[in-house]
Amino acid sequence: MEIRLRWKDVFMPKSYPPEFRRDVVAVARKHEAPLNQIAKDFGISESCLANWLKKANVEDGVKPGVTEKESAELREAKKRIRLLEQEAEVMRRAVAYLSRDVNPK
Repeated sequence: MEIRLRWKDVFMPKSYPPEFRRDVVAVARKHEAPLNQIAKDFGISESCLANWLKKANVEDGVKPGVTEKESAELREAKKRIRLLEQEAEVMRRAVAYLSRDVNPK
């Protein structure tokens, strides 16, 4: 019997629901147990819990940083800028092409 593993089965981190993440972060913020024990109790790695805490601190305004909403807005703005730059380049080329055929009197 052959076992075939797909790339995502080996290398992709497990996705946890947002509610689960919020609950784990809330428990960790109470400081009733060490982080490694909390992570073990919830079946996640300590580094995963640390990342969730960092992200939650930024999202809640406890620490400075870029929130998910700001990050999404920035991605959309950059995408829009690229599109506008492409449109401007097309217009510049069209003007150059059309103006070369016009003979001034």
